[in-house]
Amino acid sequence: MDLILCNARLAARDDALDIGVADGRIAALAPGLQADCRTIDLGGRLVVPGLIETHIHLDKTCILDRCTIREGTVQEAIAEVGRAKQAFTAEDIYARGRRMLERCIVQGTTRMRTHVEVDPGIGLLGFEAVQRLARDYAWAIDVEICVFPQEGLLNRPGTDALLVEGLKRGARTVGAVPYADTDPRGHIDRVFAIAQAFDVDIDMHLDLAETADGMQIEYVCDKTEEFRYGGRVAVGHATQLSVQPRARFDAIARRLADVGVAVTVLPATDLFLMGRRQEHSILRGVTPAHWLVEAGVNCSLSTNNVMNPFTPYGDGSLIRMANLYANVCHVATREGLAACLDMVTTRSARLMRLADYAIAPGNVADLTVLDAPDAPTAVAELAQALWGFKRGRPIFTRPPAELHRPSDQSTMRSS
Repeated sequence: MDLILCNARLAARDDALDIGVADGRIAALAPGLQADCRTIDLGGRLVVPGLIETHIHLDKTCILDRCTIREGTVQEAIAEVGRAKQAFTAEDIYARGRRMLERCIVQGTTRMRTHVEVDPGIGLLGFEAVQRLARDYAWAIDVEICVFPQEGLLNRPGTDALLVEGLKRGARTVGAVPYADTDPRGHIDRVFAIAQAFDVDIDMHLDLAETADGMQIEYVCDKTEEFRYGGRVAVGHATQLSVQPRARFDAIARRLADVGVAVTVLPATDLFLMGRRQEHSILRGVTPAHWLVEAGVNCSLSTNNVMNPFTPYGDGSLIRMANLYANVCHVATREGLAACLDMVTTRSARLMRLADYAIAPGNVADLTVLDAPDAPTAVAELAQALWGFKRGRPIFTRPPAELHRPSDQSTMRSS
């Protein structure tokens, strides 16, 4: 073996054990492993498969200094980013994306799906910069690109060809933003046709609004069934679900589960953009993913935007997203908090159809060590990621905080 992580705790077990790694994969799980290799004593801390971002935007991160936020609406955010995007360069996109990617890595993320905008104004500039970034950081993180039409598809001639070209050049997912188009259902139809033609998955921005008017989620379910695309379609935001009466919510949840459409909730962005019409009793706009999970829907939690008009804050921590979601949606039980961690790990892996994701012999050794004894505590206490491993290779360390007590200082002075 090349590495042994001693005294580790796993989410599904109460006892500590050792994790043996060889040739980038998990070789053994048992107490008392021994080999002539590097060993790290984790002191009973929780080890999870590397965290997964299912929905983030590397190409437009960290541009808050170039934008103005007055209304805090979706429409304003699209317009402000569209204006700032005109001055983007490949070097600029790469540098900002690198800054964000490194933040995510040191927070324990080892896999990611990033949405990258294409349109006649930006062309494939963002796609090419992020593709280069993905290559350069493959030692630490697997980055999957989803090309998508933020400013519309049918109403922006030339965007269709750019989506197709991005897929030809290696994008593995196609996105959609029906609410940005003059013909939302035509937009959805075209994206399903493109996905089928290239045999790629679909990840849509969908139903991002404060009322139930014009929801498209049931139409997406119909198309998923028609194209036999169950398990290959995800929708992000879906804030309109959060304003549905419970009976209506449950009916839609059953439909999502039946056809295999996953939902990604983006707590920071959805909180920031929603509720702009109210002067009191402000709408939260965060869809209760745990209710969907209870109905059999696969759900993930993710970061979305950081430091731009869609979300003017963030540090790339998925543990923070899980904790924020738990706060907003009143998740308090140990089982519920553990389920929040699942939505940035195992459920995210299922959404991205990752076959080798779990702490089990033979699987890739992508591992994150959290400063907590178990999953509920990790979410409740915003546990820091202390070590990260990609294919068994260390990619970051963060020493635990150390208190300098008065007695320690006096000892240091005397010595």
